[in-house]
Amino acid sequence: MKITLLHYAAPPIIGGVESVMSHHARLMADAGHQVQIIAGRGEQIDSRVRFTRLPLVDSRHDEVLRLKLDLDAGRVPKEFDSLVKRIETQLLESISDSDWLIAHNVCSLNKNLALTAALKRISESHLRPRLILWHHDLAWATPRYRNELHDGYPWDLLRADWPQAVQVVVSETRRRELADLLKSPLERIQVVPNGIDAARFLKLEAQTQDFVKRLDLLSAAPLILLPVRITPRKNIELALRVLAELCSEFKRAKLIVTGPLGPHNPANVEYMKRLVALRRELNIEDAAHFLAELSDQFLSDEVIADFYRLADLLFLPSREEGFGIPVLEAGLRGIPIFCADIPTLRELGDSHVNYFSPDEDPKKLANRLIELLKADSQFVLRKRIESEYTWEQIYIDRIEPLFVRG
Repeated sequence: MKITLLHYAAPPIIGGVESVMSHHARLMADAGHQVQIIAGRGEQIDSRVRFTRLPLVDSRHDEVLRLKLDLDAGRVPKEFDSLVKRIETQLLESISDSDWLIAHNVCSLNKNLALTAALKRISESHLRPRLILWHHDLAWATPRYRNELHDGYPWDLLRADWPQAVQVVVSETRRRELADLLKSPLERIQVVPNGIDAARFLKLEAQTQDFVKRLDLLSAAPLILLPVRITPRKNIELALRVLAELCSEFKRAKLIVTGPLGPHNPANVEYMKRLVALRRELNIEDAAHFLAELSDQFLSDEVIADFYRLADLLFLPSREEGFGIPVLEAGLRGIPIFCADIPTLRELGDSHVNYFSPDEDPKKLANRLIELLKADSQFVLRKRIESEYTWEQIYIDRIEPLFVRG
């Protein structure tokens, strides 16, 4: 599918809409679509995304700004229709092979009304490309634009429903505002929120990103971190049993054991086999993950730090520790800590962590975790963001279906 994205400007120009459009283009290219960005300013920043510069599309083009002075005062200058036709001709040449044209904000703001009018003419006279009007802001619903808006053409284009177009807004608030402007039912308008690039925001290493993708870690709720080597004194079997109990309440709970097998004791191989068998017996093979099964590469300190950024809590059931660096790391990260009540860990955590016996009943311990997580509003919000507001999830749930519905 060939998709064209349109806005006044494009990256590397800095702006909220420009950033969103860049993410959309990347996601569409990732999905295998042919993608083009048309803008008055900007440049190609992704080798997979063609950039086409049409100066008259720019909101800051000299001719556009000159006409805008008259338009803001309620006068339609005699040169307006000529500019509309020139933009229409240039656009048609650039989108002739596109299946979809997605216009960001250019049909909801009065920054370049000649461009808005040109799009209207294209939508009325051509079956292709299909048009999506993507509204981030609404001039008619914003007091600061009121002095620049007037009854009649072309200002009414910003508050008229275009029956040939798919209407998209970025929030439920915008949806209600647009429905009121268009005198249209809410169902006519699709909501596609903006998102966050979790890997970039969290500065995840490439190796971490690979683990996140393979294990679907952003969907985990909660994600429990056990950053230890696989050796019997770490008491990993308790973590598996607690996880199994936790899964009855949190269906998307996951446990990550980051370390390799302990290097100095051949018995660790047999211990690992017992843990794998227990995981199978508890039916948590999709929830409990040993990174040692996925990679024999050394995990750098940076990758381990990434898992603290991703995790919702630290679980450390060791029967014996000489020190307990994970308590310090989790404390620095600011995530809840559940650890065995042994002298070294109590020395480090003092009264600021949650202690339990290494022989604690798994169900009772799971219930303690459940109580803590349900009472943690930050955990609830974080899980909502990770499950609903990452760009990848938004694309799967909201953007790609637009092309099917349309």
